[in-house]
Amino acid sequence: MQVSLESLGSLERRLTFSLPAENLETQVGGRLREIARGANIKGFRPGKVPAKIIEQRFGAQVRAEILDGMLRESFGDAVRKEQLQIAGNPSIEPAGEAEGTLSYVATFEVVPDFGDIDVSKLEVVRHTAEVSDADIDAMIENLRLQRRTLKSVERGAQDGDIVEVETWTEVDGLRLPAEGAEHGSTQIGSGAMFKPLEDAMIGVKAGEEKVAQVEFPADWRAAEVAGKTANVHLKINHVSEPVLPEVDAEFIKSFGVRSGDAEQFRADIRTNLERELKGALMNRLRQEVGEQLVKAYEAVEMPPKLVEQEARNMVWQTVEQARRQGRQISAPDDAHLSYMDSARKRVLVGLLVGEIARRNDLRLEAKRVNETLRLIASTYEEPQQVIDLYRNDQQLMAGLQNRVMEEQVIDWIAERAQHTEQPLSFSDAIRPN
Repeated sequence: MQVSLESLGSLERRLTFSLPAENLETQVGGRLREIARGANIKGFRPGKVPAKIIEQRFGAQVRAEILDGMLRESFGDAVRKEQLQIAGNPSIEPAGEAEGTLSYVATFEVVPDFGDIDVSKLEVVRHTAEVSDADIDAMIENLRLQRRTLKSVERGAQDGDIVEVETWTEVDGLRLPAEGAEHGSTQIGSGAMFKPLEDAMIGVKAGEEKVAQVEFPADWRAAEVAGKTANVHLKINHVSEPVLPEVDAEFIKSFGVRSGDAEQFRADIRTNLERELKGALMNRLRQEVGEQLVKAYEAVEMPPKLVEQEARNMVWQTVEQARRQGRQISAPDDAHLSYMDSARKRVLVGLLVGEIARRNDLRLEAKRVNETLRLIASTYEEPQQVIDLYRNDQQLMAGLQNRVMEEQVIDWIAERAQHTEQPLSFSDAIRPN
């Protein structure tokens, strides 16, 4: 195979290569004959469908599939021959046909030269944390809160009660809103409503009204009352106290512990919290190592097209996340420009992680992939179905393998870097940083 390589810039390359047209037609013909032997087409007996019909029905698809495979193989051979490290996906276009060969031109970017990568010079903070009995107790309280019921009360509202309230505000002779009142509900002490207003409700019974003099901060969201003292009229419509269920066998069974045993319940909660903690600590370590890699190699030029593509992907992820939350947002064509700095850092870390793995011959550990898959599956009611889903979906499995490989390299870097340990509580460790 003839290969021609050109430099289009410091990191962009153009590679011209060819593949024998005869090989393509031979493979296409062989595949179509295989299809013909088992094709079930109305009006023809199995195995008796004319070759012309098979060609018309399946020829284009078969040719495209085989050509795609040949292009991938030929391009891969050419890249290995030229000893290139590709960054991102190539753009491959046909360049004509001559003397029984099909010529193609591939344009792509290459991994920059990072020089000597000495991770022992990095200074990494490695956070540690453990799941305590108190953390398990707190989780059980959260589960009780999720299953709480509400009981109407006739007494005055107190801390922890759920209060339905109408409000309207009087400030500088202005009434807000001009007519009627704003309706809302809050749990006193939760901070969902402005604290002075929640405090003013304490002791007030359902059906009673109260006027509270409230001083609003200068940066308050409503400009009419920001930095002013206003009279807020409160009418309490309903007061309820939350009633938490007992942690008995029935409660425990409702969370999938068939025995209803309290110790097994706590053991299951510990397992779930430890899995959550492990993921949180890895995210912190990934961020810590990433920041140190960026700091050490920020002067290295990044492939511009790859950075732009990553920025556009970040825009898409933002829009998609908003859509899942029920919000519709649109992104202008140049929205990616505000993501370019973050995208550059992502690309830098990704390329460095890949280069470190290549230089040190780090291989994906099948055992770690299986362990991670089992951990993911354990969060679902039917774990085996999730495992089967991943194993039967190449895209899902590839994403999992990439994640595990990245974690392996991050661990490898952290073990060899200068690192200090910083203990955290469970709640601090799982809090997004």
